[in-house]
Amino acid sequence: MARPRTPKGRAKEVVRRLADEYPGSAQELCALDHHNAFELLTATILSAQTTDVRVNMVTPALFARYPTPEDLAGADPREVEDVIRSTGFYQNKTRSLIGMAQGVVERFDGHVPSALDDLVTLPGVGRKTANVVRSVWFGQPGLPVDTHVTRLAGRLGLTDETDAVKIELALNALVPPAERGALSLRLILHGRRVCIARRPACEICVLEDICPSSRLPRKR
Repeated sequence: MARPRTPKGRAKEVVRRLADEYPGSAQELCALDHHNAFELLTATILSAQTTDVRVNMVTPALFARYPTPEDLAGADPREVEDVIRSTGFYQNKTRSLIGMAQGVVERFDGHVPSALDDLVTLPGVGRKTANVVRSVWFGQPGLPVDTHVTRLAGRLGLTDETDAVKIELALNALVPPAERGALSLRLILHGRRVCIARRPACEICVLEDICPSSRLPRKR
């Protein structure tokens, strides 16, 4: 096929090919184990500076002890710290988790809100975390930008922005709302498995022929 010459053209093809490579909805693609919006929000806060695998090892005990926002809002910080210690930065995360739960209880009647402007008012919740909850649980437009999305968006020539918020807005202009959450998760999967940071595996990449950063020689 002819190589797309514009970011919008590349974005359309990236969306199509990665959907074939990593099928499923945002809910199905999400690696964090959860059963409701509160559990997903909690797990996403915990996932900062650690792996999804580690978070999934910790959350069963955490959710068993604090199954609702009300339970977590009234938790003893030292007990929460003991449960989540292995995720790292456990003191800061404990403050965020308890503060988030208190905010949900006091300002949103115990229900995790779906609006971005509401979610980001909760302690420990930035745009990335809010967009995870919006796209994965609520099925609303949201494009979380992490280090993998940042790297791939640049390598694929979709944007030259480096700030996460600016990258999100740039990609939003290229990607249909319904595709944004799943695309973010697919870019993350592709960044972990193929387009890794130090040595991307261009020779097995389904996007190689349209990627302006490919390390393989181009046929003339």
